[in-house]
Amino acid sequence: MSILVNKDTRLLVQGITGREGSFHTTQMMEYGTNVVGGVTPGKGGQWFEAAGQRVPVFDTVKMAKEATDANTSLIFVPARFAVDAIYEAADAGIELIVCLTEHIPVLDMIDARAYLDTKGINLIGPNCPGLLTPGEAKVGIIPGSIAIPGNVGVVSKSGTLTYEVIDALTKMGIGQTTCIGIGGDPIAGLSFIEILALFEDDPDTDQIVMIGEIGGNAEEQAAAYIAQYVTKPVTSFIAGRTAPPGKRMGHAGAIIEGKAGTAESKMAALTAAGVTVAENPDEIARIVAERMN
Repeated sequence: MSILVNKDTRLLVQGITGREGSFHTTQMMEYGTNVVGGVTPGKGGQWFEAAGQRVPVFDTVKMAKEATDANTSLIFVPARFAVDAIYEAADAGIELIVCLTEHIPVLDMIDARAYLDTKGINLIGPNCPGLLTPGEAKVGIIPGSIAIPGNVGVVSKSGTLTYEVIDALTKMGIGQTTCIGIGGDPIAGLSFIEILALFEDDPDTDQIVMIGEIGGNAEEQAAAYIAQYVTKPVTSFIAGRTAPPGKRMGHAGAIIEGKAGTAESKMAALTAAGVTVAENPDEIARIVAERMN
């Protein structure tokens, strides 16, 4: 099985005719993702062609949803339009929204997240690489070539480290159920806890890999949740251990203030919860492999 996306996912791409949208939509279609349409205001009636297929382009998400019965939307639009794109997808009845856009203002995301919560709509991101269920669906920019189907769930704040860990697992013959980059912005969609709960309930996920980073307290909250509710083995790594206090590193949420959000505090909380914390990303695949023997 998998979580959130699979072969039954019917994907709509908002911003499909833009440079990034068209490039990555082509990659997703070549991977086998069921892309059913795209949205670019003013370009409704056109067609997007890739991988020997063509899908219709619509002016609005509402029109696209009615014509294609899409259940997932991927947002490839600039930051100044991204929040409106999220609202539009939500109002059209899309069940899962994946927003890759970065530099969305925090105050705008506070309102958007609250709105999605009232509707019970799941959001991945923003400022994330999306998610991938190997062999079934690629929704975002995670390279499909580095993943293989298996029984390890991967959830990460970091895009690049996500790829590195997936690749290392694959090279050891360890496949993945679903790989998810949740992003590291201060206000985002599904959290570590919500993804952990989905992996815990997935019968085909036997182990979980969680990649965190400095800043905020999401990892400490996840540790408390793991200690109480997660029965499957969890392996973790915290990025940014050498970052100086007060300096922002990478994601907008990756900033240390005083003693809060440090790598040490996160690692201590996870260790206390029974999580195996790797000293470096290269150790993760080895730890996971040892548990399989």
